[in-house]
Amino acid sequence: MASMVVKPTQLRCIIRAAKCLNLNWTRACLGSQRSFVTEGDGKIPKIYTKTGDKGFSSTFTGERRPKEDHVFEALGATDELSSAIGLAREFCIEKGHEFTYQLDKIQCVLQDVGSNIATPLSSARESHIKKTRFSSQPVVDLESWIDEFTDVLPPLTNFILPSGGKSSAALHVARTICRRAERSVAPIVRSGEADQDVAKFLNRLSDYLFTVARYAAMKEGNEETIYKRPE
Repeated sequence: MASMVVKPTQLRCIIRAAKCLNLNWTRACLGSQRSFVTEGDGKIPKIYTKTGDKGFSSTFTGERRPKEDHVFEALGATDELSSAIGLAREFCIEKGHEFTYQLDKIQCVLQDVGSNIATPLSSARESHIKKTRFSSQPVVDLESWIDEFTDVLPPLTNFILPSGGKSSAALHVARTICRRAERSVAPIVRSGEADQDVAKFLNRLSDYLFTVARYAAMKEGNEETIYKRPE
């Protein structure tokens, strides 16, 4: 990401060599004064802002809430999900899987999920809503990819355990984290504070991760472990 423009999905960043590294969806330092240190000819903003030292953080709308608030719980779970997908992606790249571009796109969409969650509609202005509105297109994309993989996979006739090689197992880990992220987002969506399509996306994403995990195992020639009831 070479852009220097701070967007809703880039609300806290380290600027080094004209690149932004996304670290958080919250508004913790957006619009606030930041400490700068001189490095060469340029000034580099410090990553720490100290604004959360007392256990509070800010939503994109400017609300200060305790860090255990359901919004930040959901943001943390979504961030963890993106990290898990990033790790699985590395395994998939090593094996030459052609679907890694989908994982890239999903991680970007998860940034948009976070932006939407971090913008509670009850305190959002129209300008906030316009910047963080979540599209239904990512759900359509996931369904299309799931259908494509399903068409070439052997029918599922047994319960399977997370297995099938490193790529597959890592994708299964991401799937379970996705379920947790979905559980944390569900009450926010039900209360009308986030877009309905955010919940739909996470619901469909867990299905995608299950399916692509099976596909990765198949392409690598690895067997999936079948559940057997212990004797």
